[in-house]
Amino acid sequence: MSIGGCALKTSHDRILTTHVGSIPRPEAIKEMLRARLGGEHVDEKELADRVQEAVADVVRRQSEAGIDVVSDGEMSKTSFILYTDERLTGFTQVGMEEPSMPASNLAGPWARRIESRHEWRAFRDYYAEYLPRAMPPVAPPTVCTGPISYKGQDLLQRDLDNFKTAMEGVNVEEAFVPSIAPSMIGRDQNQYYANEEEYRFAIADAMKTEYKAIVDAGFILQIDDPGLGETWDMLIPHPTLEEYRKLQTMYVEALNHALNGIPEDRVRYHLCWGSWQGPHLGDLSLRDVVDLVLSVNAQAYSIEAANPRHSWEWKVWEDVKLPDNKVLIPGVIAHTTAVVEHPETVAERIINYARVVGKERVIAGADCGFAQGALYARQHLSIMWAKFEALAEGARLATQRLK
Repeated sequence: MSIGGCALKTSHDRILTTHVGSIPRPEAIKEMLRARLGGEHVDEKELADRVQEAVADVVRRQSEAGIDVVSDGEMSKTSFILYTDERLTGFTQVGMEEPSMPASNLAGPWARRIESRHEWRAFRDYYAEYLPRAMPPVAPPTVCTGPISYKGQDLLQRDLDNFKTAMEGVNVEEAFVPSIAPSMIGRDQNQYYANEEEYRFAIADAMKTEYKAIVDAGFILQIDDPGLGETWDMLIPHPTLEEYRKLQTMYVEALNHALNGIPEDRVRYHLCWGSWQGPHLGDLSLRDVVDLVLSVNAQAYSIEAANPRHSWEWKVWEDVKLPDNKVLIPGVIAHTTAVVEHPETVAERIINYARVVGKERVIAGADCGFAQGALYARQHLSIMWAKFEALAEGARLATQRLK
């Protein structure tokens, strides 16, 4: 495939397949990224070589698994959020208390971490075991202490060059690069700007550089924004839904400010409800925020739709009209379970959406990424590849039945 600047591909001839971007890194890369996060010396040339090899391998493997719209696996990134620590000025590291603690000891920072979400409070015993094992904090936190600007041009260009090289001769339809939304960066870390709105628009101005560079390089830009859904669980006490929507409206305005000048048909937007594995009883419904999702200046919307709390939400689109020329990328495989979806299940989920919005406006996707960068994998790599193959087979079945 050659990289170009044409409009986002859609499922006119057959149901296309994609995912959300993040793929478990090889162990050698994870070890080096973790060491760098911990302030240890890392051979940057060796790391860059390993990343380049991993990108080439993961692009090839996606094609072989039947994925049509591929990513670079985010191989170079410490995580889908933390990578911006290396690319933005204005943030200062502060000390990290006790980087890990056993589940049996909830003194200190672990107790405070559980207090930070309604869900984690409600299922305290579960999360006391789950969080230290699955979501260990390995990077010192940062605070904003000065003007924010973009400094990561060289790092970004290396990623884009690696991806372009890996795409040569690979048989896929398209390629996308994920980038984080302004609302997800430096949450509760502002010690410089006058208010939250000024802070978010400063981040948006900085991230505009990254967004534009990705599109100028010929890739589809994916905006990662789980915060639109999951921030609700983090606000203690809960605001009213009206107050929450007002806050999120400002965040969307900041994002659209950053996207100004970028064609909508080169952008897709990813929404989920947080990638951790848990009950999610307090999740908002898609119906509560769907109008905000549709107000993002993007052509395609990637939404969580396979996990049991949200798999019913295809019905939302029976009442909400998907605007003309817009595309849905429902998750039809889940990152939260090791059970590999049967292709018939995948096909059924695709068909539910296709019958409501039209098959040409559905691309089959995944709920969320399969790795949290160098921190942890949400599923074993072998399971992820099996899920990708089931996704591709399910899309073939759906294509046949929708003719």
